Amino acid sequence: MPSARLLLPACLALAPLAVAATPVDYQFDPVHTQVVFNVDHNGFSRAFGRLKVREGTLRFDPDDWSKSSVQATIDLTSLDMGDAAWNKAVSASAFLDTAHGDTARYVSDAVEKRGADEGVVHGHFTLRGVTVPLDIPFRVNRIGRTIYGLHTVAGFSSSLTLDRTAFGMTSNRNSVGTTVTVWLEVEAIRGGEAPSSSKDTHDAPAQ
Repeated sequence: MPSARLLLPACLALAPLAVAATPVDYQFDPVHTQVVFNVDHNGFSRAFGRLKVREGTLRFDPDDWSKSSVQATIDLTSLDMGDAAWNKAVSASAFLDTAHGDTARYVSDAVEKRGADEGVVHGHFTLRGVTVPLDIPFRVNRIGRTIYGLHTVAGFSSSLTLDRTAFGMTSNRNSVGTTVTVWLEVEAIRGGEAPSSSKDTHDAPAQ
């Protein structure tokens, strides 16, 4: 029978294998994922808009970010500028041109870790039929169960700028800025768990 002196090193050698993390798949939560942008309006102010993510998935490995990935489809018809006339103008052919394509899509090529909770996604973004390389810096906010134990969630934040002319939106330069600032607030639910709904917060027990 093996002695304790022989068993101990063997157990220690196997221990890292037992706790090694693996990539986890998540589905974007459309209720708690926001795409907010703004652009200069004739130098007077910055106009704000919001878009929804139609669907998306991400894979995240907390121990090896290089094994992570993301893909997301943005619903351009969900545009909300806070005014019906603004929505119509921005959805028209001069800008988003939703009549010829109602989605935009991002697909990652690689994920790079640059700090304890910060990284960059390298990938490609397609809008109006034009695909350009796009790096998205991001911060990992939190990964864990929600306060009421409804879901296992991964939360991320990001901000970046886009040049709208790179996607063929070259009109109205005198009145609408060409640099668009974008903020991303993402919550993704671990695969296999039910998606979130607007009732989750309302039905949660009072504290």
